[in-house]
Amino acid sequence: MNIIDHSDEEILEIAHPMWSDLIKYSNKGQYGKFVRRFSYHLLFGLNEVEVGKQFAQSELTRNLSEDWDYLGIIRRGEHVTVLYRVRSTIKEGEWLGRMVLGYEEGEVRIFGASIF
Repeated sequence: MNIIDHSDEEILEIAHPMWSDLIKYSNKGQYGKFVRRFSYHLLFGLNEVEVGKQFAQSELTRNLSEDWDYLGIIRRGEHVTVLYRVRSTIKEGEWLGRMVLGYEEGEVRIFGASIF
C-alpha cells in the first residue's frame, strides 16, 4: 500500500491526530511519546541524546499553540508531506510545520517532522 494513493480526506484523518499528538507531547516534554509513531529509519538516524537535549531546551517546541492551521499536502514518491501553520504561546509570529508520512510494515509512520 502507498499513502500517496489515498485521498486528501483519508490522509488528513490520519495526519491531524498524529500532528496534534506531536504538539501535545512536545509541549509536555514527553520525548518517548513524541517519537512513538516515528519510522524505524527516522529513529535510527536520530542522535537521541542530542535531540533530547534540543527537545528539552527549546523554548519554541515546549510552547506550541494547539491552535494550528492545515495548509496542504504534497505528494512525492512513496510519501506525503502535510503542512501546517503553527504558532507559539509565548513568541510572536508563525512557523511552518511539516510532517512526512508513509507506510512502514503496513502501518502509517512519521518519516520526518519539523517546525521552521
